[in-house]
Amino acid sequence: MNRRALLRTAALTGLAAATGLAATSHGAAAAESVNGPWLVSVGWGVLQVDPGRTTSRELLPNGDHAKTSPDGRYVAWVNPARSGDGTLAPFVAVYDRTTGQKRTLLADPFGVHYGAPTWSPDGREIALVTGENNDRLIAVDVATGATRVLIEGHHMADPDWSRDGSMIVLWWRSRSEGPQLRVLDLATGRARPVYTPVAGERFDSPVFMPDSGRVVFCTDRWYPDLESLNQSLASVRINGTGLKKLTDEPRFYLSPVFSPDGRYCAALSIPPENEYPDGGNIIVSTSGFGEQWWIPGDEYDDSTRLDWAAAISTEVPA
Repeated sequence: MNRRALLRTAALTGLAAATGLAATSHGAAAAESVNGPWLVSVGWGVLQVDPGRTTSRELLPNGDHAKTSPDGRYVAWVNPARSGDGTLAPFVAVYDRTTGQKRTLLADPFGVHYGAPTWSPDGREIALVTGENNDRLIAVDVATGATRVLIEGHHMADPDWSRDGSMIVLWWRSRSEGPQLRVLDLATGRARPVYTPVAGERFDSPVFMPDSGRVVFCTDRWYPDLESLNQSLASVRINGTGLKKLTDEPRFYLSPVFSPDGRYCAALSIPPENEYPDGGNIIVSTSGFGEQWWIPGDEYDDSTRLDWAAAISTEVPA
């Protein structure tokens, strides 16, 4: 079996050791993680693609922006608005993949906004953007539902908590400088710019690399004049230097995510044969962004977020 086939097998089965690649060095817990299923948030619910399979199954109805806890057991998700019959107001909830139980953490009247959640590396809190103008980043204690404000006063989106626990990166609109990527230092409460776009650039979906030293994000910086919707993957150091283009050809990317073991990066993307940019498939590469391969199967129309969960020993059957 050639190397490409081995890599694809590893992605589908979660057996990363099959590639023969060296283990990452970002911590013992991460090195011991086993890659489990992908979760695809599609606006009206959350789909799960199990290891070794290509056909998705419904995990959660009426959910969006799903994110699994570092140990893989829990899924935090948001219901962003009323459902079709008008019965569901916005809420933030947690689903237990072992017991099947669901528990609401936050719930407010219609009109309150909750953004995409991100987990602390110890699994005790989730952070997300809320506020009338998406101008408050809060942390929610998963056990009690108690909240604390991390930072407020600017429009924010797409937070991602670093695996070392010290930082959160997020999309940020500065009143004086415009849109940026900023990293919030949790010890000091200071949010420092790490990326400022060129005029007219579209960029989003920032995530830390597993070693917490760089931020990967989507941008149309290099192909701004193409008629087709496109975004490359790029990265920048957390000190704001070393901007790097990670993908060579113009293609739409959305919601990059690193595997629990840190050896791979996956994203939602659109296959070349897809005539309309209204969905996508999962595209995977090694964490060095070398050769890429597709996970064949369903398209995920109007997808909003991809996550890659750690495997757990027991899970509620479909």
